[in-house]
Amino acid sequence: MNRRTLPLVVVLALVVAVAAVFYFHGRETHHVQTAADIAAAKAAHKPAIDYTPGKHIYPAIDQAPADISAALVEAARTRKRVILDFGGDWCGDCQVLDIYFHESPNRELMDKYFIEVKVNIGQEDANLDIAHKYGVPVHGVPALAVLDSDGSVLVAQDKEFSDMRYMDIDTVTDFLNKWKS
Repeated sequence: MNRRTLPLVVVLALVVAVAAVFYFHGRETHHVQTAADIAAAKAAHKPAIDYTPGKHIYPAIDQAPADISAALVEAARTRKRVILDFGGDWCGDCQVLDIYFHESPNRELMDKYFIEVKVNIGQEDANLDIAHKYGVPVHGVPALAVLDSDGSVLVAQDKEFSDMRYMDIDTVTDFLNKWKS
């Protein structure tokens, strides 16, 4: 590099650096909840939403195999994805996830792209064979698996939403948008 091109390179590097700062500073980051945000909400005992503990949202334990089979048939017909929601009525985080699934804009995303199957895991002692079949270890609930329309597992997770009552609806929206297609 000669003495004439050095100032040009320096100016170009500064322009790129300034552009990067403006780009990253202007990006929306309110959808991301950090572990610190969740810990602060928990410490303040401040759930993000009111929910009814123990509300009946999960079907009978023995209903899961038939519900999953029916959902896979429907998914093959409609080319939708299947969300397996492992949890129990006793789980406050499961109650909040259910509320968030049914609020806008998530209701629209669920209707258009997904078929939801709630799988009752009892007191974390039932339907675990089904959870493991789909790669969900169930170390915390709610635990989800997203299946493609052919039944193949796209994602299996078990702790992402285990603090759902301290999280906001955007967390679910981001998840649905990520796995809708």
